[in-house]
Amino acid sequence: MDLAHGLSGLLVGVLVGMTGVGGGSLMAPILILLLGVAPATAVGTDLWFAAITKSVGGAIHHSLGEPDWQVVRRLAMGSLPASIATSLILAQIDTGQIKQGLIISALGVILLMTAAATFAWGRVQGIVLRLEMPIAAAYRKRQPGLTVAAGALLGVMVTLTSIGAGALGAVMLMALYPVRMTARRLVGTDIVHAVPLTVVAGIGHLVMGNVDLPLLGSLLIGSVPGIVIGSLLATRLSASILRPVLALVLAATGLKMILS
Repeated sequence: MDLAHGLSGLLVGVLVGMTGVGGGSLMAPILILLLGVAPATAVGTDLWFAAITKSVGGAIHHSLGEPDWQVVRRLAMGSLPASIATSLILAQIDTGQIKQGLIISALGVILLMTAAATFAWGRVQGIVLRLEMPIAAAYRKRQPGLTVAAGALLGVMVTLTSIGAGALGAVMLMALYPVRMTARRLVGTDIVHAVPLTVVAGIGHLVMGNVDLPLLGSLLIGSVPGIVIGSLLATRLSASILRPVLALVLAATGLKMILS
Protein backbone atom coordinates (compact mmCIF):
# COMPACT_ATOMS: atom_id res chain seq x y z
CA MET A 1 0.00 0.00 0.00
CA ASP A 2 2.90 2.36 0.68
CA LEU A 3 4.03 1.80 -2.92
CA ALA A 4 0.50 2.57 -4.18
CA HIS A 5 0.38 5.72 -2.08
CA GLY A 6 3.79 6.82 -3.38
CA LEU A 7 2.71 6.19 -6.98
CA SER A 8 -0.45 8.24 -6.35
CA GLY A 9 1.70 11.13 -5.12
CA LEU A 10 3.91 10.69 -8.20
CA LEU A 11 0.89 10.78 -10.56
CA VAL A 12 -0.59 13.90 -8.99
CA GLY A 13 2.83 15.56 -8.88
CA VAL A 14 3.30 14.94 -12.61
CA LEU A 15 -0.15 16.40 -13.38
CA VAL A 16 0.48 19.48 -11.24
CA GLY A 17 3.86 19.99 -12.87
CA MET A 18 2.39 19.67 -16.38
CA THR A 19 -0.78 21.73 -15.99
CA GLY A 20 -0.02 24.17 -13.16
CA VAL A 21 -3.55 23.87 -11.74
CA GLY A 22 -6.17 21.19 -11.35
CA GLY A 23 -3.91 18.18 -10.94
CA GLY A 24 -4.18 18.40 -7.15
CA SER A 25 -7.93 17.97 -7.47
CA LEU A 26 -7.31 14.30 -8.26
CA MET A 27 -5.58 13.41 -4.98
CA ALA A 28 -8.66 12.99 -2.77
CA PRO A 29 -10.65 11.10 -5.48
CA ILE A 30 -7.68 8.76 -6.09
CA LEU A 31 -7.39 8.04 -2.37
CA ILE A 32 -11.14 7.38 -2.04
CA LEU A 33 -12.01 5.61 -5.30
CA LEU A 34 -8.80 3.68 -6.03
CA LEU A 35 -7.14 3.14 -2.64
CA GLY A 36 -10.22 2.81 -0.41
CA VAL A 37 -9.26 5.56 2.05
CA ALA A 38 -12.18 6.90 4.11
CA PRO A 39 -13.44 10.21 2.65
CA ALA A 40 -12.77 12.28 5.77
CA THR A 41 -9.24 10.86 6.09
CA ALA A 42 -8.58 11.43 2.38
CA VAL A 43 -9.63 15.09 2.67
CA GLY A 44 -7.70 15.74 5.90
CA THR A 45 -4.51 14.10 4.58
CA ASP A 46 -4.81 15.85 1.21
CA LEU A 47 -5.12 19.22 2.97
CA TRP A 48 -1.76 18.75 4.67
CA PHE A 49 -0.27 17.43 1.43
CA ALA A 50 -1.44 20.65 -0.26
CA ALA A 51 -0.30 22.85 2.64
CA ILE A 52 3.24 21.47 2.54
CA THR A 53 3.66 21.48 -1.25
CA LYS A 54 2.07 24.91 -1.68
CA SER A 55 4.24 26.36 1.10
CA VAL A 56 7.30 25.66 -1.05
CA GLY A 57 5.69 27.32 -4.08
CA GLY A 58 4.40 30.18 -1.96
CA ALA A 59 7.86 30.90 -0.54
CA ILE A 60 9.30 31.07 -4.06
CA HIS A 61 6.57 33.44 -5.29
CA HIS A 62 7.00 35.63 -2.18
CA SER A 63 10.73 35.92 -2.77
CA LEU A 64 10.04 37.03 -6.35
CA GLY A 65 7.54 39.65 -5.17
CA GLU A 66 4.72 38.29 -7.33
CA PRO A 67 1.70 37.95 -4.98
CA ASP A 68 -0.82 40.79 -4.66
CA TRP A 69 -0.90 41.02 -0.87
CA GLN A 70 -3.97 43.24 -0.73
CA VAL A 71 -5.96 40.62 -2.65
CA VAL A 72 -4.48 37.84 -0.47
CA ARG A 73 -5.69 39.67 2.67
CA ARG A 74 -9.17 40.18 1.22
CA LEU A 75 -9.47 36.50 0.31
CA ALA A 76 -8.19 35.43 3.74
CA MET A 77 -10.73 37.68 5.51
CA GLY A 78 -13.42 35.48 4.00
CA SER A 79 -11.73 32.10 3.71
CA LEU A 80 -10.17 31.62 7.16
CA PRO A 81 -13.33 32.34 9.26
CA ALA A 82 -15.39 30.25 6.79
CA SER A 83 -12.92 27.37 7.11
CA ILE A 84 -13.04 27.46 10.93
CA ALA A 85 -16.86 27.58 10.90
CA THR A 86 -17.03 24.64 8.47
CA SER A 87 -14.65 22.59 10.65
CA LEU A 88 -16.79 23.28 13.73
CA ILE A 89 -19.93 22.17 11.88
CA LEU A 90 -18.23 18.98 10.62
CA ALA A 91 -17.06 18.21 14.16
CA GLN A 92 -20.68 18.38 15.37
CA ILE A 93 -21.90 15.81 12.82
CA ASP A 94 -21.74 12.64 14.91
CA THR A 95 -23.02 10.13 12.35
CA GLY A 96 -20.03 8.98 10.30
CA GLN A 97 -22.18 7.78 7.40
CA ILE A 98 -23.81 11.21 7.00
CA LYS A 99 -20.43 12.97 7.20
CA GLN A 100 -18.84 10.66 4.62
CA GLY A 101 -21.83 11.06 2.30
CA LEU A 102 -21.69 14.84 2.63
CA ILE A 103 -17.98 14.89 1.80
CA ILE A 104 -18.37 12.59 -1.22
CA SER A 105 -21.31 14.60 -2.62
CA ALA A 106 -19.44 17.89 -2.10
CA LEU A 107 -16.36 16.40 -3.77
CA GLY A 108 -18.40 15.42 -6.81
CA VAL A 109 -19.99 18.85 -7.20
CA ILE A 110 -16.73 20.76 -6.74
CA LEU A 111 -14.89 18.46 -9.15
CA LEU A 112 -17.49 19.36 -11.79
CA MET A 113 -17.03 23.05 -10.96
CA THR A 114 -13.24 22.63 -11.19
CA ALA A 115 -13.61 20.92 -14.58
CA ALA A 116 -15.73 23.85 -15.82
CA ALA A 117 -13.17 26.32 -14.44
CA THR A 118 -10.35 24.45 -16.19
CA PHE A 119 -12.26 24.65 -19.49
CA ALA A 120 -12.96 28.37 -18.90
CA TRP A 121 -9.31 29.20 -18.17
CA GLY A 122 -8.58 32.57 -19.77
CA ARG A 123 -12.09 33.12 -21.20
CA VAL A 124 -13.55 34.62 -18.00
CA GLN A 125 -10.95 37.39 -18.01
CA GLY A 126 -11.91 38.40 -21.55
CA ILE A 127 -15.62 38.52 -20.71
CA VAL A 128 -15.07 40.87 -17.74
CA LEU A 129 -12.71 43.09 -19.74
CA ARG A 130 -15.45 43.66 -22.32
CA LEU A 131 -17.87 45.15 -19.78
CA GLU A 132 -19.10 48.65 -20.62
CA MET A 133 -17.48 51.54 -18.71
CA PRO A 134 -20.34 52.36 -16.26
CA ILE A 135 -20.76 48.68 -15.39
CA ALA A 136 -17.00 48.24 -15.05
CA ALA A 137 -16.78 51.24 -12.67
CA ALA A 138 -19.56 49.86 -10.45
CA TYR A 139 -17.89 46.44 -10.57
CA ARG A 140 -14.56 47.87 -9.35
CA LYS A 141 -16.29 49.49 -6.35
CA ARG A 142 -17.64 46.11 -5.31
CA GLN A 143 -14.33 44.28 -5.74
CA PRO A 144 -13.32 44.24 -2.03
CA GLY A 145 -16.65 42.80 -0.86
CA LEU A 146 -16.83 40.33 -3.75
CA THR A 147 -13.27 39.18 -3.00
CA VAL A 148 -14.12 38.51 0.67
CA ALA A 149 -17.23 36.59 -0.46
CA ALA A 150 -15.15 34.58 -2.95
CA GLY A 151 -12.71 33.78 -0.14
CA ALA A 152 -15.55 32.59 2.10
CA LEU A 153 -16.80 30.27 -0.65
CA LEU A 154 -13.29 28.88 -1.12
CA GLY A 155 -12.95 28.38 2.65
CA VAL A 156 -16.06 26.21 2.79
CA MET A 157 -15.15 24.22 -0.33
CA VAL A 158 -11.54 23.57 0.65
CA THR A 159 -12.41 22.51 4.21
CA LEU A 160 -15.15 20.15 2.99
CA THR A 161 -13.27 18.61 0.09
CA SER A 162 -9.60 19.79 0.12
CA ILE A 163 -10.04 21.12 -3.44
CA GLY A 164 -11.05 24.47 -4.92
CA ALA A 165 -8.08 26.69 -4.09
CA GLY A 166 -6.37 25.94 -7.42
CA ALA A 167 -8.35 26.20 -10.66
CA LEU A 168 -11.49 27.65 -9.05
CA GLY A 169 -9.52 30.21 -7.06
CA ALA A 170 -7.58 31.26 -10.15
CA VAL A 171 -10.73 31.72 -12.24
CA MET A 172 -12.33 33.78 -9.46
CA LEU A 173 -9.27 36.03 -9.36
CA MET A 174 -9.31 36.46 -13.14
CA ALA A 175 -12.99 37.42 -12.98
CA LEU A 176 -12.50 39.82 -10.07
CA TYR A 177 -9.26 41.48 -11.25
CA PRO A 178 -9.00 41.07 -15.05
CA VAL A 179 -6.53 43.96 -15.48
CA ARG A 180 -4.65 43.82 -12.20
CA MET A 181 -3.87 40.08 -12.37
CA THR A 182 -1.00 39.37 -14.72
CA ALA A 183 -0.26 35.66 -15.28
CA ARG A 184 2.60 35.56 -12.76
CA ARG A 185 0.74 37.65 -10.17
CA LEU A 186 -2.33 35.43 -10.54
CA VAL A 187 -0.40 32.23 -9.79
CA GLY A 188 1.53 33.83 -6.92
CA THR A 189 -1.59 35.29 -5.29
CA ASP A 190 -3.53 32.04 -5.66
CA ILE A 191 -0.75 29.90 -4.16
CA VAL A 192 0.11 32.28 -1.30
CA HIS A 193 -3.55 32.51 -0.25
CA ALA A 194 -3.91 28.72 -0.44
CA VAL A 195 -1.15 28.18 2.16
CA PRO A 196 -2.88 29.63 5.27
CA LEU A 197 -6.24 28.33 4.08
CA THR A 198 -5.05 24.72 3.74
CA VAL A 199 -3.17 24.96 7.06
CA VAL A 200 -6.25 26.24 8.94
CA ALA A 201 -8.50 23.65 7.28
CA GLY A 202 -5.86 20.97 7.89
CA ILE A 203 -5.66 21.82 11.59
CA GLY A 204 -9.42 21.38 11.84
CA HIS A 205 -9.20 17.91 10.29
CA LEU A 206 -6.16 17.05 12.41
CA VAL A 207 -8.13 17.86 15.59
CA MET A 208 -10.97 15.64 14.29
CA GLY A 209 -8.49 12.78 13.72
CA ASN A 210 -8.82 12.81 9.93
CA VAL A 211 -5.09 12.95 9.04
CA ASP A 212 -3.08 9.77 8.28
CA LEU A 213 0.56 10.79 8.81
CA PRO A 214 2.21 7.66 7.27
CA LEU A 215 -0.04 8.08 4.22
CA LEU A 216 0.93 11.76 4.03
CA GLY A 217 4.62 10.84 4.08
CA SER A 218 4.21 8.34 1.24
CA LEU A 219 2.34 10.89 -0.88
CA LEU A 220 5.01 13.54 -0.36
CA ILE A 221 7.82 11.13 -1.26
CA GLY A 222 6.12 10.42 -4.59
CA SER A 223 5.01 13.96 -5.37
CA VAL A 224 8.40 15.68 -5.24
CA PRO A 225 9.95 13.79 -8.19
CA GLY A 226 6.52 13.88 -9.88
CA ILE A 227 6.42 17.67 -9.91
CA VAL A 228 9.96 17.77 -11.37
CA ILE A 229 9.02 15.26 -14.10
CA GLY A 230 5.77 17.08 -14.86
CA SER A 231 7.52 20.44 -15.10
CA LEU A 232 10.01 19.00 -17.61
CA LEU A 233 7.20 17.41 -19.65
CA ALA A 234 5.31 20.71 -19.67
CA THR A 235 8.01 22.20 -21.88
CA ARG A 236 7.28 19.53 -24.52
CA LEU A 237 3.48 19.35 -24.30
CA SER A 238 0.90 22.08 -24.98
CA ALA A 239 -1.16 23.27 -22.00
CA SER A 240 -4.00 23.98 -24.44
CA ILE A 241 -4.21 20.21 -25.00
CA LEU A 242 -3.49 19.09 -21.44
CA ARG A 243 -6.06 21.28 -19.67
CA PRO A 244 -9.13 20.06 -21.65
CA VAL A 245 -8.05 16.44 -21.12
CA LEU A 246 -7.60 17.05 -17.40
CA ALA A 247 -10.98 18.83 -17.27
CA LEU A 248 -12.68 15.78 -18.83
CA VAL A 249 -11.03 13.49 -16.26
CA LEU A 250 -12.15 15.78 -13.42
CA ALA A 251 -15.72 15.89 -14.79
CA ALA A 252 -15.89 12.10 -15.14
CA THR A 253 -14.50 11.64 -11.62
CA GLY A 254 -16.99 14.18 -10.23
CA LEU A 255 -19.93 12.37 -11.84
CA LYS A 256 -18.69 9.05 -10.43
CA MET A 257 -18.45 10.56 -6.94
CA ILE A 258 -22.01 11.95 -7.16
CA LEU A 259 -23.51 8.77 -8.58
CA SER A 260 -21.74 6.59 -6.02
